[in-house]
Amino acid sequence: MSMREGEAEKRGESVSELVKDLSREVSDLVRQEIGLARVEMMEKGKQAGTGAGMFGGAAVLGAAAVGGSMATLIIVLDLWMPLWLAALITTVLYASVAAVLALRGRDQLKQTGAPIPEKTKESVKEDIQWAKTRAQSNSR
Repeated sequence: MSMREGEAEKRGESVSELVKDLSREVSDLVRQEIGLARVEMMEKGKQAGTGAGMFGGAAVLGAAAVGGSMATLIIVLDLWMPLWLAALITTVLYASVAAVLALRGRDQLKQTGAPIPEKTKESVKEDIQWAKTRAQSNSR
């Protein structure tokens, strides 16, 4: 059936049939948009998870820095300088590494952006425009 035949057939239908068709098509569109939103949100969730994982890594490294490796470095530095200075240098070193990891994690979370499914939002706008156009053409 060609496009013109379909249009001619639609013009012969009653208003209730046209409303029923439009209702069914809108329902299908809504289901499709919900599916698209779900997929888009899952993608954003994965990206956010990576950033959160980096923050977790920064926390673990910060805790491990307080452990044996920090004590070992302080002892080694104590051979050439006062103990207090060795402890200060070691603390600053480990804190710097933890800060770099935290900043990289924050940047990863920023790249994720707002938790809004942008593609779905645009698609819904197009669907609304399509429905308006369809309703106007059916009323003629």
